[in-house]
Amino acid sequence: MICSRRARWCAVALLLAAGLCGCLPGGDSQADEEREPHFLMGRKLTQQMDYTGAVDAYEQALLVNPQSAPAHFELAWLYEVKQNDPAAAIYHYKRFLKLAPGSGNADTAREHINNCKLELAKTASAIAPISASAQRDLENLLQENRDLKAQLAQWQAFYAAHPISNNTPAPPPPAASNNPVAPNPTVSQPRAASSHDNSNSAPVSDNHSSPPAPARTHTVASGETMAAIARKYGVSVPALQNANPQVEPRRMRPGTVLNIPAS
Repeated sequence: MICSRRARWCAVALLLAAGLCGCLPGGDSQADEEREPHFLMGRKLTQQMDYTGAVDAYEQALLVNPQSAPAHFELAWLYEVKQNDPAAAIYHYKRFLKLAPGSGNADTAREHINNCKLELAKTASAIAPISASAQRDLENLLQENRDLKAQLAQWQAFYAAHPISNNTPAPPPPAASNNPVAPNPTVSQPRAASSHDNSNSAPVSDNHSSPPAPARTHTVASGETMAAIARKYGVSVPALQNANPQVEPRRMRPGTVLNIPAS
């Protein structure tokens, strides 16, 4: 009888010790992970809409504790929604499910994994070969866009070289046609006849070279990455970085203007 009582008291003492040491199952480990300084910084930067900084903070939290399920979940959401990187989002969602399969966010993570897989499928289909007719239409649109940009640049150069005074009428705009031809700014335009013209005046000629092709730029939108912008313009990431040495890829902010190199 005495031995039975002692055994019960020993069991109670062991349970109390385990509880004090935080060894009981269902402890407050998740709350401890969410109080980690880098994790807290990630939440703060997310609230401030500094999503690139938030990604860095959560990555630091995982360096401190690679088993942090909340950090994996927050990173997955940022990569999916703000960084447009579904592959990275899938990785972190799966890590979250492995570390916290019974979490209340488990079903949400599985749903988001399916959404990310659909986005990856769309990307794969976008780079697949298209029909010949669709390819021709695309090439025609691209050529028309280049022609319009070149025409606009030449008009701008022409008016910059021929400022319009109060006494000189503006030259008429080019006639609209299906195949617009850009004006040649190297050819001087005739001036309107005036009673004050001097017949002995020497003719004025303009020697202006053709304007260079307009440089391409891109204004960074919220959530865009250097890789996504490079894919959009068909250039490599290193070429885009070399054209913008002053921009830190992981620190880009919305509104940053990038120079797009020639493809």
